[in-house]
Amino acid sequence: MRRPVLAAAGAHAVARACALLAALAACGPAHALEVVRSGRALGAVPTRLVPASGAPSTTLRAQEPAGGLVGRRQDTTLQRSAGPQTILREAEVPRERLEQTRALLAELKARPTPEQAISIDLPADVLFDFDKSDLRADAASSLDKAAELIKSYAAAPLTVVGHTDGKGTDAYNDSLSLRRAEAVARALHRRTGRQAAVQGQGKRQPVAPNTTPDGRDDPQGRQLNRRVQILIGVPSREGR
Repeated sequence: MRRPVLAAAGAHAVARACALLAALAACGPAHALEVVRSGRALGAVPTRLVPASGAPSTTLRAQEPAGGLVGRRQDTTLQRSAGPQTILREAEVPRERLEQTRALLAELKARPTPEQAISIDLPADVLFDFDKSDLRADAASSLDKAAELIKSYAAAPLTVVGHTDGKGTDAYNDSLSLRRAEAVARALHRRTGRQAAVQGQGKRQPVAPNTTPDGRDDPQGRQLNRRVQILIGVPSREGR
């Protein structure tokens, strides 16, 4: 009984082999691949990536974040606040004078000293004629503003200091600066009823160079040095 079964299996394998050969014949003759070596270096050959014909196209899109949260870009611009400037030693200023004092401090370019006094400089060229210590008529506006600022600090001691530029001798400049300080102190007394100590510093405390780096005269620097300084001091403990 074994021989008929083996014969049938062999016949079946032969039939499958014939069917495979028939399919290969239908595909046409096989094409041989020819390999050609090139003497040119591959590094000099530009590389081009070309999509295969009939290949599906791919498009990249931003994925929406889960939960529907979308980030938003918001430009930020820093701008100077239009709010009020700081009032120096505000605790001493009566409430009804706060706004006026704030405006006067800004207009007169007041600044604090290391001792916490309030310092303002009035240009001597506005107050006096050249080489003079008599106040000009048009100096009244600057003195009025300084007096109003002084009224905001009712208990503060006052000091008026005269300064000159670097021209002239020490003796001459000391005398001129003292006379100018005395003239301003008298004008403030008439406006406020308060006495001020006076000093003449001459050319010893310049705020700008009197000459340029190469030694030439510096008119702008000398103009800044010609000034009368008003110091609104810190009240003593007894005066607080």
